[in-house]
Amino acid sequence: MPPTAVSPSPLDLLLEYLKLSRGFDFTGYKRSSLERRIAKRIEAVGIEDYVAYRDYLEVHPEEFAHLFNTILINVTSFFRDALVWEHVAEHTIPKLLTAVGGDGPIRVWCAGCSSGEEAYTVAMLLAETLGEREYLERVKIYATDIDDEALNEARAAVYSDKAVETIPPALLEKYFERSERSHAFRKDLRRAVIFGRNDLVQDAPISRIDLLTCRNTLMYFNAETQARILRRLNFALNEWGTLLLGKSEMLITHSELFALEDVKRRLFVRVPRTKTPERSSPPPATTPDPPVSAVVRDLAFDSAPAAQVVVGATGIIVAINRQARSLFGLAHADLGRPLRDIELSYRPVDLRSNLELATLERRTIVLGGIEHTVPSGDRRTFDVHITPILDEDKAVGATVAFADVTLEQHLRAELETSNAELENAYEELQSIVEELETTNEELQSTNEELETTNEELQSTNEELETTNEELQSTNEELETINDEIRKRTRELDEVNRFLETILTTMETAVVVVDGQLIVQMWNGQAEELFGLRLAEVQDQALLGLDIGLPVGDLTEPLREVLRGAVEREVVELDATNRRGRVFRSRVTVLPLEAGPESAYGAVLLIEAAHATAEGSSRRVADASG
Repeated sequence: MPPTAVSPSPLDLLLEYLKLSRGFDFTGYKRSSLERRIAKRIEAVGIEDYVAYRDYLEVHPEEFAHLFNTILINVTSFFRDALVWEHVAEHTIPKLLTAVGGDGPIRVWCAGCSSGEEAYTVAMLLAETLGEREYLERVKIYATDIDDEALNEARAAVYSDKAVETIPPALLEKYFERSERSHAFRKDLRRAVIFGRNDLVQDAPISRIDLLTCRNTLMYFNAETQARILRRLNFALNEWGTLLLGKSEMLITHSELFALEDVKRRLFVRVPRTKTPERSSPPPATTPDPPVSAVVRDLAFDSAPAAQVVVGATGIIVAINRQARSLFGLAHADLGRPLRDIELSYRPVDLRSNLELATLERRTIVLGGIEHTVPSGDRRTFDVHITPILDEDKAVGATVAFADVTLEQHLRAELETSNAELENAYEELQSIVEELETTNEELQSTNEELETTNEELQSTNEELETTNEELQSTNEELETINDEIRKRTRELDEVNRFLETILTTMETAVVVVDGQLIVQMWNGQAEELFGLRLAEVQDQALLGLDIGLPVGDLTEPLREVLRGAVEREVVELDATNRRGRVFRSRVTVLPLEAGPESAYGAVLLIEAAHATAEGSSRRVADASG
């Protein structure tokens, strides 16, 4: 009975959608970190789950940028971990210059460069060692990341006063141009730093590198993806190349790729790749074979029993033999077409990604057990061999051969059935062997437990460092928000002082109430007129105040203004001031922030009635006295 297929989780479906729609493959990232970062965005936009969030992304494409900025934590700084860079300047760079020798080019790759601080740190150290002229002639620094927004910031090379605090003052003065509230890395030296997008998981590595920095980047990937990236980093480095990692990253299980140089500073040297020994030339034949014509070669290729397709370095189909045309419905007209334009590129198996891998790693890729229904309707099984065609170590194309193993599979099934009868006897014999190996396994088990514990500690350390960077990123966001709040608070204080000055200097009594007729503002003239201070009336109901003004008669005018029925109401009332003098007052009721149907509150202007424009203030003063 075939095993039941496991349905992909909602998170897996979301990651697949991101890969197909935007080309970002996050499946190699650590699951726990991905879940935390995506949950942060889901909470921010008020979505319930991954399925709803995918629908939200389809409707709001601008959300992709916010999500990627949340997942790709851009935490970096100049001279981060100063002791590490001190060692690089005093030991690593001099060793590199000795290995390169003479006036040879110096190539540096800063992988996962974020906003560029690390790349410019390396640039300053090399310029200090070589001198500016030699630096410009010999140095190329390739800085890569998958975050386009961070790369644009890095290309601008403009940093705030806070960002450059970790740069030694002498280097800051020498390599940066000061402007208002910012510092820009010198344009003439910036030409040696080249920024570009590169996905460490999918894209080809930059080659012939002398110094490779990849700090606090590997820790976001799972173990399988880390191994794949490290193989590419090994390929990128020269024989004398040095790899610099972050403080929480250790290559415990990758000793075949990198050897430890300095454990405290996380410096590693490349382990040379094993090379296939060159075959000795065969002795010359006594009688040389006659030359084989191109026609004979073509006929031999066309009549080969295995289906074969030859693809050029640019992805163009160069040759198709008869078996391939018969089995996959191809024709002579397909010659010269890009492989990606025909169905064979993805059915019965994905050829494009495997062609890239075979070309990159210079080895044959074998894909077994590939099933395909041929035009006759038969179900066949193939082993697919993808072999790069090399010309002096340069890939000029690749051959794709389909070996029909259908009969072999039937025979294998029959053989497995026959072997089933022998398995019981074999298991009995195996149990004896296992007993003899028990002692050895116990010793190995102890060693494996120690290695497992070491790897668990390393994984925990990476997880803690990831969480630390997430917290640092969140802290930077909070600092930005706090700066904005302080700015708005200062602006609000200025507005309040401005309004307070206006209200204080007015000689008309001013009372401000909210929609429930609760007193919010009571200026100095109102205090003088009725003898009550702001602290005594604030947050009190206006209609409940005993101030010598018949406030009950203001109920209807206030109601009309608050519901937006009128723009203003003017009422004349007999009032008594704080000294007991009766005077005729004019009360003007105005809406506060009037809307289409109602007002937020109301403003009451109280002055002596029948006052002229020039004498109204004087009459109110007389009334209060």
